[in-house]
Amino acid sequence: MTAEDGATRAQGGGRSGVPMRADARRNRERVLRAAEDVFAEQGIAVPLDEIARRAGVGAGTVYRHFPTKEALFEAVIAGRVEVLMADADRLRAHDDPGAAFFQFFAHKVKQASLNKALSDALEASRGFRYGTQETHDSFWRLVDELLTGAQRAGAVRPDLDRDDVRALIVGCLRAVDQVTDPAKADRLIEVMADGMRAK
Repeated sequence: MTAEDGATRAQGGGRSGVPMRADARRNRERVLRAAEDVFAEQGIAVPLDEIARRAGVGAGTVYRHFPTKEALFEAVIAGRVEVLMADADRLRAHDDPGAAFFQFFAHKVKQASLNKALSDALEASRGFRYGTQETHDSFWRLVDELLTGAQRAGAVRPDLDRDDVRALIVGCLRAVDQVTDPAKADRLIEVMADGMRAK
């Protein structure tokens, strides 16, 4: 799912709910596509002027659709989180709840290591909302279900909660960022996963 899919499900709807003109809709989509690329490369610290330049529009056009950089960032992250949610939902049906949880953990670390926007969102997630409140709540509900399923199966330590999992993902992401060899990155993820396994 793209950022524009996650940001606006109602086709062509603006912030006020009034359908946008075709040119305004095209500009919004150009801004979202550019923002998705730039945030993935540089994270939330990137200036809005750079996003406007990449989109081929003026800064005023960006502000008309997204009043703050944080609003634009949330719109972009919403699309990424929808993809993670689809993965988590698929893994809920896995025959082995422990394997499902650890697959999700490894996948999320790898996705965030390749996407600075996701990495920044994870770092700030205690005070950050993943897109709409509904998306945010649904995402963490899926994480809870994967975690509790793995704990009931005896695969994950029973004293861990989702805040612990988030902190461990962030810690693992920082470790993975220190290496360039994919095999070493996989090994670091496995070391972190071992620390969550039930003894």
